[in-house]
Amino acid sequence: MKQNTEAWRALDAAHHLHPFSDTKGLNAQGARVITRAEGIYLWDSEGNQIIDGMAGLWCVNIGYGRKDLAEVAKRQMEELAYYNTFFKTTNPQVAELSKLLAEVAPEGFEHVFYTNSGSESVDTMIRMVRHYWSSVGKPEKKVLIGRWNGYHGSTIGGASMGGMTYMHEQGDLPIPGIVHVEQPWYYKHGKDMTPEEFGLAAARWIEDKILEVGADKVAAFVGEPIQGAGGVIIPPATYWPEVERICRKYDILMVCDEVICGFGRTGQWFGHELYGVKPDLFTTAKGLSSGYLPIGAVFVGERVAQGLIEHGGDFNHGFTYSGHPVCCAVARANVTALRDEGIVARVREETGPYMQAKWRETFGQFDHVDDVRGVGLIQAFTLVKDKQKRELFDNWGTMGLACRDIFFRENLIMRACGDHIVAAPPLVISKREIDEMLGRAARCVEEFERVVVRGQPG
Repeated sequence: MKQNTEAWRALDAAHHLHPFSDTKGLNAQGARVITRAEGIYLWDSEGNQIIDGMAGLWCVNIGYGRKDLAEVAKRQMEELAYYNTFFKTTNPQVAELSKLLAEVAPEGFEHVFYTNSGSESVDTMIRMVRHYWSSVGKPEKKVLIGRWNGYHGSTIGGASMGGMTYMHEQGDLPIPGIVHVEQPWYYKHGKDMTPEEFGLAAARWIEDKILEVGADKVAAFVGEPIQGAGGVIIPPATYWPEVERICRKYDILMVCDEVICGFGRTGQWFGHELYGVKPDLFTTAKGLSSGYLPIGAVFVGERVAQGLIEHGGDFNHGFTYSGHPVCCAVARANVTALRDEGIVARVREETGPYMQAKWRETFGQFDHVDDVRGVGLIQAFTLVKDKQKRELFDNWGTMGLACRDIFFRENLIMRACGDHIVAAPPLVISKREIDEMLGRAARCVEEFERVVVRGQPG
């Protein structure tokens, strides 16, 4: 396949602009060509088997190679490949998927609005929140509060809602009406407090921002239950209940971005269920179809849904492919399998606890690894300069990329988010495969500490 690999790389370099990439540097190196996948494994064009510890981009919850989902797509394409949902029309697949999603969602979420991605779900949510407040007679409530280092997609609205400053630097972001507070990362910001105390203090940063902006102008607070691309930041148990209390106190909508946490990643169907809170809306994508086809959805709680239905008139927003019949058919089959095959339950009761115990056992031993954390099948650790002092490395992100590159060379996909190393494998991973993944990961971290940190020969 070497000849084919070189040809594909040449075509890729000649014509393909990759997302989140330095195209010049990538073209000089050459992209890795992935040709097939099964379960938790990928194969590249040179025959290397790779453990996908990131489930694609946090999305292939059901695992690769499900022929039943391919058959569902084929049948639906042959019957109704496409029609829109704009002109007083629907299709059986979008209606049946909507019913199923209302069944797996927590009580009180009977309505969904369909998109094609997490970014589009977030943009939809922004418009929906502002339209809701205008519809119920409070048009001045427009400001949305996000968090620094939160990730909510890369569209103009999503990138603004997120708190990634390197994204804001490109495109004059954020757009007006979006402000940010600090993320609830206990390891960095809570050194003089217990986790419980820090959770309350971090939530009150939101209250401070509400008072600064004016509660009569704030429409919503938006946050991931567990921050994904921000480094798998798991807030203390006190954080989200206090956030909910603050939002209710000031009559502000609480929005959870479930694009990464949703559909079983944490061992619950949705991440906010871990914390016993109930958002007014939550955004989804990724695990909705396990990445087999592009689809997202905004789940709308009854307060907002009824406000829009009774008072909102036309909601002048939507996409050509909103409620696409083939995407909906595949999503329906995927969600049904996650439920009926007990995949979400197995993450909660079996593989999630096993992963978390093994994760801490594996990485707690290293000199330059700390803040070893996780829940369900989402986990992380942080590379640190001095473990005793809780001191981070200088030039944030440099060590993370160096460590990530070792993993990549050893045919294991784990991700560097700054100096956080994160993993989120397919939810179908077995205990044997967890052992295989973490054994390989441990060897990579050993090499990182020996070669990169201590400067010893490889």
